[in-house]
Amino acid sequence: MIDWSTLHDAYGPAHAIPGLLDRAIGRDQEAIDWLWGRLCHQGTITPASIAALPRLADIAKTQDAGDWALDLAGAIAGGLLQPHGADEEVARCAATLAELRAMAAARLQSGLDGKIYLSRLRAMIAFDGQPLWSEVLDDFTDSFVTVACPHCDAPVTVAVGDYGCYSSIRDWHLGDVHQVPLRPAVLHELTGTGRMLHESAVRDGQQRLAWGLTHLFGQAECPGCGSVFGIADEYEAANAPAPWDIRHAVRSAMAAPVLRASPARKR
Repeated sequence: MIDWSTLHDAYGPAHAIPGLLDRAIGRDQEAIDWLWGRLCHQGTITPASIAALPRLADIAKTQDAGDWALDLAGAIAGGLLQPHGADEEVARCAATLAELRAMAAARLQSGLDGKIYLSRLRAMIAFDGQPLWSEVLDDFTDSFVTVACPHCDAPVTVAVGDYGCYSSIRDWHLGDVHQVPLRPAVLHELTGTGRMLHESAVRDGQQRLAWGLTHLFGQAECPGCGSVFGIADEYEAANAPAPWDIRHAVRSAMAAPVLRASPARKR
C-alpha cells in the first residue's frame, strides 16, 4: 500500500491522486487532465509520478480505459533522467516498466496516425530504460540537436527536416552558416537502438520517421575542422547522465519476476 500523504506531486501533497485514478478509470476527462497536470507537469515528474506507475499499468490493460494511462505512464518514464529523488522507487517499479514496455510494443502497428505512433514509440523506448532517446525522437519536420565536435569541441548544430539535413555552426545573427550535408546511416550498418527504432518504423509503414532515423543515427561533418563523427554517439556521450542503470533493471525484471538486487550505479 502507498501512503500518498507522504508523497508530493507537482502541486503539493499527493493525497488526491488515488481518487483521481479511480475517476479516470471511467474515462473522466477532468480527472485525466488533473492527473497529467499533477504527475507530469510540463514534463516534470515527482515521487508521486513514479508511485503511480503500477496503477497506471493496471488501468492501461483495460480496453475500456483507452490508451491515456499508457501515454501518461510513457511520459513519466520519459522523465526518469530528471533529478526526481526516487531512484529506489524506480528500481522497485522495474517489473512494471517491463510490463508497460510490452504493452507499448504490442500497440505499435501499421495504420496508426504518425503522431500517435511516435508517442507510442517514445513510450516504449522510455519503458525500455532509454529515456534519453525518448526525448530526442521527433517527427523530423524541423528537428535540431546540438553536439560538440569530438575533435575540436565546436558546437555543431545538426538539422533533420524539411529545411534540409545538414551540420552547421549556428550564428544567432546569420543563421546556420557553412552547412554540410549529413551522411545518413547505411541500413545494414545500423546497430542497437538505431536499428531497433528503424526496423519498427519500416515494419509499420512510418516512412518519414524511418528516413529521419537514418540521419539521426548517421554521421556529420564538423564545419569547423572537417572531421566526421557519429551524431548519435556524440549526442549520447554529451547528454546521458550516469544515474543507476534503468535499462539493466528493466531487463532483469523481464527475465525474472523478482528483482533480487538493487541496480548498480554507474561510475
